[in-house]
Amino acid sequence: MAHVRYFAAAEELAGRAEEHRTEATVGDLRRALAEERPGLGGILPRCAVLVAGARRDDDAPLDADTVVDVLPPFAGG
Repeated sequence: MAHVRYFAAAEELAGRAEEHRTEATVGDLRRALAEERPGLGGILPRCAVLVAGARRDDDAPLDADTVVDVLPPFAGG
């Protein structure tokens, strides 16, 4: 199970700071989250999804030891 961590607005919309997920790829994770949590699904296309600290495409695999960070766009200075 991948360990998914949510930050800032993504955490608020997910309703939790982290969770474990069973999806096989980043794309599967994005689709499942958008379906389960429509508010989060609304910002996911603009979020950076990092797998083990690096941006990955939707076909990137997720496994039991994978840490996934969901980071919404940040503003400020």
